[in-house]
Amino acid sequence: MPEQTESQNEAPLYIKVNARDNVAIIVNSGGLPKGCIFACGLELRDSTPQGHKVALTDLEQDEPIIRYGEVIGYAEGPIPKGSWVEEKLVRLPTPPQLDELPIANHVPLPLPPLEGYTFEGYRNKDGSVGTKNILGITTSVQCVAGVLDYAVKLIKEQMLPHYPYVEDVVALTHNYGCGVAINAPDAIIPIRTIQNIAANPNFGCEVLVVGLGCEKLIPERLLPDGDSANIVSLQDHHGFMSMIQSIMSMAEQKLIKLNRRQRATCPVSDLVVGLQCGGSDAFSGVTANPAVGFAADLLVQAGATVLFSEVTEVRDAVHLLTPRAINQEVGQALIQEMKWYDHYLQKGQADRSANPSPGNKRGGLVNVVEKSLGSIIKSGSSPIAGVLSPGEKATRKGLVFAATPASDFVCGTLQLASGANMQVFTTGRGTPYGLAMAPVIKVSTRNSLTEQWHDLIDVNAGTIATGEATIEEVGWEIFRMILDVASGNKKTWADHWGLHNALCLFNPAPVT
Repeated sequence: MPEQTESQNEAPLYIKVNARDNVAIIVNSGGLPKGCIFACGLELRDSTPQGHKVALTDLEQDEPIIRYGEVIGYAEGPIPKGSWVEEKLVRLPTPPQLDELPIANHVPLPLPPLEGYTFEGYRNKDGSVGTKNILGITTSVQCVAGVLDYAVKLIKEQMLPHYPYVEDVVALTHNYGCGVAINAPDAIIPIRTIQNIAANPNFGCEVLVVGLGCEKLIPERLLPDGDSANIVSLQDHHGFMSMIQSIMSMAEQKLIKLNRRQRATCPVSDLVVGLQCGGSDAFSGVTANPAVGFAADLLVQAGATVLFSEVTEVRDAVHLLTPRAINQEVGQALIQEMKWYDHYLQKGQADRSANPSPGNKRGGLVNVVEKSLGSIIKSGSSPIAGVLSPGEKATRKGLVFAATPASDFVCGTLQLASGANMQVFTTGRGTPYGLAMAPVIKVSTRNSLTEQWHDLIDVNAGTIATGEATIEEVGWEIFRMILDVASGNKKTWADHWGLHNALCLFNPAPVT
């Protein structure tokens, strides 16, 4: 609970998350000056920025620094009570040993089913449900991107107005397809990512591929049945305008079909919701992420699929996740994804200190351990029902770990491939991130960010830090907004402004 003095409006506040913690974060916007005294008698020895940590006790050299009830580091030297616990004072601990983790030994009991909630979605012939009605045009190689962009511009201007039930036309361009080791073992990751994005529920099972004709990634590989009737190959055409006319002609056939789609009442179990954070700060793990985690539990109770991701922001807290795996198989799969990524980073001569970012640190996060402990709270408290390798499609309900890098754009791309028909994104520093292919609900960790970005933030979880709202109240707000946005009754700010980031494939295989 926040610690405060008599005056609520100007009171110095800090948040201590767990009874074991020997540090707390400053709540007040703008931070607090040296000499400030809290109601408990704690006096600040240093001016301390908002979100940064203050020592609640005297810490000796090498003593564990504890937040969330877990060790986030060790004191590099003596840290007196009331001091600002800066990054330079915290030594990074070793990560959990992957071969020594407990598995499926504290599987949460299933929560009672949550009934009576629905949304208005677009049913597809493959059984999936979309939250948008979009024509997505896939590419097999980057070479065709300029031509497709030109065609999509004309389709939007000249054709889309005649199909009022189709919301948008999106060019699914990327940097893959040729000049790559197409048969390398890890090439399966970008290939299945492109395949599965083309089949995202928001595209209504209408797949159209534009290829060049000489690329390594042959367009037929991107179609469920390899049907060449849904492929435009540019090298088969005479001149630029012939290419454009062919793309537009095939697009119109798809638009006619998509325009017949109508929203229908669907159970919440038809949602596949991706969870992500970006521009995180020290409030992420106490406001936005816990509220999203509460909403995630509600979704799981209602039968939905919930994806949480970002391997490097799970790795240092994985010991808290493996006990929640529903069985040994799921637990081992989670560990295997951690091992794969450890090896990937080692090959690139990178280590854990590459995360967090400078902005994360300005927001109070001293290292990747603290960041991870706050990040995994998005997963709520449900059992972990499954694990996906990068770009794999979700095939089961419940809480699923979908392995991705922590990069916002790569993670978003891979969650779309896993079948996400919408996403919830928490941020403390602020980012205008959005996806053209699925709605992105932006949740702020701080009141001050919501005030600053009043026309970019969809839900303010900062009220949790100031005691104006509870985690449960904001969690329900997020849950209800998910249903409203999925039904088309509300638009996210990112969609309102048309703020959409490009696809960003994860390709760990060689480029030739």
